[in-house]
Amino acid sequence: MFPPPTAYDRAITVFSPDGRILQVEYATETVKRGAPGIGIQTVHGVILVAHEPSRSPLVDPLYSQKLLQIDEHIGVAAAGLSSDARVLIDVARQYAQIHRLIYDEPIPIEVLARRIGDIKQAYTQHAGVRPFGVCLLFGGVDSSGPSLFVSEPAGIVYRCKAKAVGRGSEEIHRMLLEEYREDMTLDEALLLGIRCLLKVIERTESSSEEGSKGEPKIPLHLEIRAAVIPTETRQFRLLGLDETRELIEKIKSSS
Repeated sequence: MFPPPTAYDRAITVFSPDGRILQVEYATETVKRGAPGIGIQTVHGVILVAHEPSRSPLVDPLYSQKLLQIDEHIGVAAAGLSSDARVLIDVARQYAQIHRLIYDEPIPIEVLARRIGDIKQAYTQHAGVRPFGVCLLFGGVDSSGPSLFVSEPAGIVYRCKAKAVGRGSEEIHRMLLEEYREDMTLDEALLLGIRCLLKVIERTESSSEEGSKGEPKIPLHLEIRAAVIPTETRQFRLLGLDETRELIEKIKSSS
């Protein structure tokens, strides 16, 4: 996949002869190997879903590192290194609160995504650092309506109607192209996002040897996080475990 290591991948400040920054590409590959996350924007709001594989049945299923709230009107789904995501999410929360204190209004989602993108970009041009190995999906509803922005490891920021990041994102992207509609209800968007995740999870589990050591299989509703930000309320809401289980059962019963 990558050329043999050369001096061009030893420092973030060095371009290869063909104009590439190899460490940024390595960070992007880290995102591709991470658990998937999906964001879908509709006229009725934004939904975010993420797969968070549990390391052990003893881990608290309510503790999430992949899908978190930034402000009342913004949530984020992450794919890649959870530690990198945690640091950037903490910074994003600080930006959101500072904006409220200064301007007495919620921070626009594009402004927040660009500020985090600026931090990521700075870590692609200074010696002694490495790029953040995480891709973030910022979703929410502000004064301009529902918005979904993507922040990549290189610092690139752009707006999407629907986006998948992480492992299996190409397959999910094809499903979104076929089934996405701008006038979808939030329930329809949730079902689509979770159905896409289930397809990737089932394919991954069938090709792996997880569970071969006798550990009990963890129910899927404990590993899938879902959140909605409706246009009417502009309030981030994380779905409970029972709600997620009902959606998964509905998808499986209709398939």
